[in-house]
Amino acid sequence: MKILIVSDTHKSHRNLERVIEMEKPFDLLIHLGDVEGADDYIEALVDCPVHIVRGNNDFFSDLPAEKEIMIDGNHVFLTHGHYYYVSMGEERIRKEAKGRGADVVMYGHTHMPSITEENNLIMLNPGSIAYPRQQGRHPSYIVMDTDEKGQTGFEIRYL
Repeated sequence: MKILIVSDTHKSHRNLERVIEMEKPFDLLIHLGDVEGADDYIEALVDCPVHIVRGNNDFFSDLPAEKEIMIDGNHVFLTHGHYYYVSMGEERIRKEAKGRGADVVMYGHTHMPSITEENNLIMLNPGSIAYPRQQGRHPSYIVMDTDEKGQTGFEIRYL
């Protein structure tokens, strides 16, 4: 299964549209918040299931703040990350994910991509596809590949 993971589009969809075209086909799209009212538009861009969580800029949104899903045997915790102060570090979100029994936690908010593996927990942040903040400021996203045995692979990709 191929999963496209993005975050922090903030109503700027040009890069998201480019990435969708570049990465097709994929089986699932995960957006980790700050869609700013564009969730219906994002869902209409793809022909696959979509999971979107609410970010700190998704005011008055009916989107869930967090989700827990299963992907090929992996328990995945989705959140934007601001409730866990991810801008200050991963300690709180790591503790929450472990407490939920997650194998993978995905979050955004920082606009900086990262992949961390520690104590049987994989932590993914795709950065921002619209407004990156890391050195070089290249728009980023993550592609996750899984198989039916639960084996996973992750890659940060840049535009």
